[in-house]
Amino acid sequence: MKQLFEGIITPMITPLIDRMTLDVEGQKKMLDHLINGGVSGVFLMGTTGEGPSLSYRMRRQLIKLTCDYVAGRVPVFVSITDTCIEEALDLAKYSKECGASYIVSALPYYLGLTQDEMVKFFTTLADNIELPLFLYNIPSQTKLMMSVQTVKKLAAHPNIIGMKDSSGNGTYFNTLLAEVKAAYPDFTILVGPDEMLVSTMALGGNGGVNSGSNLFPRLFSELFKAIKADDKARIAKLQKIVMKVSTDVYSVDTSSVSFLKGLKAALYLEGFITDAMCEPLVKADDAVFATIKKNLVGIKQLLKEAI
Repeated sequence: MKQLFEGIITPMITPLIDRMTLDVEGQKKMLDHLINGGVSGVFLMGTTGEGPSLSYRMRRQLIKLTCDYVAGRVPVFVSITDTCIEEALDLAKYSKECGASYIVSALPYYLGLTQDEMVKFFTTLADNIELPLFLYNIPSQTKLMMSVQTVKKLAAHPNIIGMKDSSGNGTYFNTLLAEVKAAYPDFTILVGPDEMLVSTMALGGNGGVNSGSNLFPRLFSELFKAIKADDKARIAKLQKIVMKVSTDVYSVDTSSVSFLKGLKAALYLEGFITDAMCEPLVKADDAVFATIKKNLVGIKQLLKEAI
């Protein structure tokens, strides 16, 4: 029997001084902020964490720092996503040594894979790591989409215990619930897009890996509780704020990673981190920072009234 995981996992931003240097104090400040905000776990080096842009040295430093500082307060999830399976396995082994709880992997994002090759890839990972594995479906970045049948095959593996779906495709997510969850009730299915947390949990999803919880962890942890309690009035009030974060923080910048640039800008403005991003990305321009600064005032007022 697999362990079902429910709750809000924060896909952490990676605080940086520059492309070669982690912001150690910023990471500790963020971890305290998230844990005190009630999140159920922290996830390192995903899309929001700029994982593929970090050097292998920095990835290891980040894993060790986080596991040591968290000290068991919440589970630590580590992305080992890589185009080289041996590098992924090495990072999984190191994560285990440092005290991480779970491994997460998206598909290799350069060569196109067939569905059979996807099954083989994840099976190889799961067979060779000592921590439970979560699948990570994010076709916007990998340009690959796992079919529902592929996920169903992989869910049968004893060491593959769940999935984060960031496709943003509601029909796909609902089909996962109908096909995979029906066959494997203990297989955890989590949603990526913040805006879909309520709708996916209403149909049987287990929670979210939501970027906005970096900024407002209490908003998402309270929304999760409201959904579990079926408190419709509170759900509606909190969901309105989630949507404000989407429009007023994530969508101000116009680049393809506007959510990430907006999120890092907001966290900088709130005093948690520097404004550095890992090259080749560059931070949002001054006009975006100014707009987000103004927008945060309204969002925080709504949050104060709701929580």
